[in-house]
Amino acid sequence: MSAFKSELMQILTERGFVHQCSDSEGLDSHFAAAPVTGYIGFDATASSLHVGHLVSIMILHWMQKTGHRPVALMGGGTTRIGDPSFKDEARKLLTDEVIAENLASIRGTFSKYLDFDGAQPAIMANNADWLNGLHYIDFLRDVGRHFSVNRMLSFDSVKLRLDREQSLSFLEFNYMILQAYDFVELNQRHGVTLQMGGSDQWGNIVNGIELGHRMLDKQFYALTTPLLTTSSGAKMGKTANGAVWLNADMLGSYEFWQFWRNTEDGDVERFLKLFTVLPLDEIRRIAALGGSEINEGKKILATEVTALAHGRAAAEEAAETARRTFEEGALAENLPTIEVPASDFANGLGVLSLFVQAGLVASNGEARRQIKGGGLRVNDQAVTDEKVLVGPDALTAEGVVKISLGRKKHVLVRPV
Repeated sequence: MSAFKSELMQILTERGFVHQCSDSEGLDSHFAAAPVTGYIGFDATASSLHVGHLVSIMILHWMQKTGHRPVALMGGGTTRIGDPSFKDEARKLLTDEVIAENLASIRGTFSKYLDFDGAQPAIMANNADWLNGLHYIDFLRDVGRHFSVNRMLSFDSVKLRLDREQSLSFLEFNYMILQAYDFVELNQRHGVTLQMGGSDQWGNIVNGIELGHRMLDKQFYALTTPLLTTSSGAKMGKTANGAVWLNADMLGSYEFWQFWRNTEDGDVERFLKLFTVLPLDEIRRIAALGGSEINEGKKILATEVTALAHGRAAAEEAAETARRTFEEGALAENLPTIEVPASDFANGLGVLSLFVQAGLVASNGEARRQIKGGGLRVNDQAVTDEKVLVGPDALTAEGVVKISLGRKKHVLVRPV
């Protein structure tokens, strides 16, 4: 057991959420003394959040569950600029109308994990409320004077960008100042004293703490989470077909369930701790399963994560569909199968030629037309990029890749 006094710090450390903390003992005492209001920022660059955001969302969930107040700060203002941290190039700038639509959609995602209507409701704030109306000269005088350009240039997120061919615009360089100012505004509006985020945000978060000290003479705290990769070193949340979205209208419950069902053996315990609310004793029991029994743990993981994101009924329906398909063989035994050399498959097979080889389309040109119409799928996920390679990361737990034309024509690809 952890030596922490507060329930929240015990949960976060035992479940693997903590990477860095500005003052772990001080924050623990802060949590133990009274309800704390803490926030994490999310930019509204799409109409859905994705699996890469789940660690942050789950921290907010645990904050509220242990009696604290979570704030999901939406970057309605900063999305207009784009966070340059560790990006190769500038983000595409979105219109205010698109940002507003994205914010409305994302609120529905948060409502699955947070209670916005209870006695201690979560808050979904929007930094456009204070950033869009800033007076530039006043902002430079009151806020900008607290920042050292020399120090800003020392952060890895900026240095890496400066070393690459794509230049860092002054527009993006302002992002870290605006993010720091968010912390000050949230303290004055909602009493926020803690900012959290991924470990790549450490420099930006520390800027906020220091700005709060200088402008308000108050104590603030920072906590970051580890950036997740799978046991094999792959980036968490990416598949052959792109991001794993949390919204069911962008990725169906069955496809979402299958993503988690295909978790690597070495990640089952870690993902159960991070992405479900199952008790730790139950998680340890599941993780102790050996051999093929670990597949039962993967099914539990898939069902529990899907239940949080899409609802219990959708999760159980997805689990039953998978059981009928792969365990009863209702679909699999009737599917044609092609075999491909394992050596070729290891390097990735072009998606166009793979569909031609399987006989689902007659030519690469037809495959391209089907992709534009949303007609080709890999493991039930629509193919959107004609240049994508299908390789080992697309293998299901059964050692095959299911490719489909429409909803009724399927072929299994088996590397041999």
